[in-house]
Amino acid sequence: MKIASFNVQRFGLAKVSDPDVLSTLVKIVSRYDLILILEVVDISGASVKVLLEELNRVNTTHHYALQLSSRLGRSRYKEQFLFLYRDDVVDLIDCYQYEDNQVNDMDAFAREPYILHFKPRNTELKDIVLIPVHTKPGDSEKELDELYEVFLVVKDKWKTDNIMILGDFNADGAYVTRKEMKKIRIRSDKNFHWLIGDDVDTTANTSNDHTYDRIVVYGEEMLAAMVPNSAKPFNFHKEFAMTEEMALRVSDHYPVEVELRKTPPFWAVSSYHRRDSVDTQRASDNRAVTGEEQNCNLLFPRLR
Repeated sequence: MKIASFNVQRFGLAKVSDPDVLSTLVKIVSRYDLILILEVVDISGASVKVLLEELNRVNTTHHYALQLSSRLGRSRYKEQFLFLYRDDVVDLIDCYQYEDNQVNDMDAFAREPYILHFKPRNTELKDIVLIPVHTKPGDSEKELDELYEVFLVVKDKWKTDNIMILGDFNADGAYVTRKEMKKIRIRSDKNFHWLIGDDVDTTANTSNDHTYDRIVVYGEEMLAAMVPNSAKPFNFHKEFAMTEEMALRVSDHYPVEVELRKTPPFWAVSSYHRRDSVDTQRASDNRAVTGEEQNCNLLFPRLR
């Protein structure tokens, strides 16, 4: 199962109205079972619908579903987090919009994480939580440090250690120094594993080689569930033999990706899955008892 994060740089109608850009985006997204798209800025939602329709027109083997956050931001400029996933490969269990309003706490996030809880069907993990990130460049250090608090909330909420933090961290260049990085709790705590190295270029612009985009996993079990050396940027500029001008029409970022190990043989996991079924049912029962609302319906119906 392949997971990715991709800052598409102001994704909206201008992107999907360009046939070459739309075709490239569909080719990129089709590489993944689950992908986070950052910088969705289209207020109408039409661009998301166009992308989903084209994605499902091209992909006849796997159907893609989506999950879209509300519009997030402190000013008139707002963005949305978009998740696209193959619904025959992974099941959406729950979603949670983190609210940055803790008692005696600062307003840390320009765009509070919209967090999804999934159950993969064919990996070693019984579940996985994705915490999306797109920091405001001038506040990157503060926001990245505050992600530790988000992690604690989610870990307690869903009773799982299988947590992945991914997105555009803006943690390089002038935004966050190496010295400042050491103070960030999800960096200093050695239980967090940063899968994209500090010297890996995740930008499509050849004028810089910054490592803005990252994937971070928590714990040894999560790390062991990753295919070794699978975490890397996807250089679509090179892979699709594009000019730099054409690549930058798509985005100034590359996607970053990682692959999860497939499920081991049935005899080794049969008891594990029986326990997992009980846990899933118990979680469902708990939501029914507490009256917790699960507002995770798709924004659009199935489009074929």
